[in-house]
Amino acid sequence: MKADYQVRVARPQDQVAVGVLLEASYPVLMGDSYDPAALTAALPAMTKANPVLLSSGRYYLAETGDGLAVGCGGWSRERPGKGDVEPGLAHLRHFATRPDWTGRGVGRAIYALCESAAQAESVTRFECFSSLNADGFYAALGFRLIERIELPFGPDCLLPSLWMERAI
Repeated sequence: MKADYQVRVARPQDQVAVGVLLEASYPVLMGDSYDPAALTAALPAMTKANPVLLSSGRYYLAETGDGLAVGCGGWSRERPGKGDVEPGLAHLRHFATRPDWTGRGVGRAIYALCESAAQAESVTRFECFSSLNADGFYAALGFRLIERIELPFGPDCLLPSLWMERAI
């Protein structure tokens, strides 16, 4: 089957397109896994495109031929929220797929680029902080649960999440 999208390295000027994608994806795909009040409180922070990731060369955008953003995701050496770096370890960051594009291999294609690029930089292990609804996606890629955690999204909002890892 021919892919009806292409994946490329994201750029800072993709900030609006990534934000629109995150706003289309997260409320719908996470809706069945979270308390509505907690999700509503977390979404403003979650749906902002990260300018550091967009300028890193390690963040990817999947687009259709007419420029519709259908998936995004990337990786960093720095641990989200802390900034510390551990040799051989990298962190998957801010993955999303439009709800009407799930199941078409978009997330898997973006992950494959992340893994290849990370291995080229001597990374041997990925970690990610997964939303509850994305557990199946990461498990299918070979990730295993380290521990259930709660991530802060604002002063009064903790969102249940999964800390996962995978050797690459």
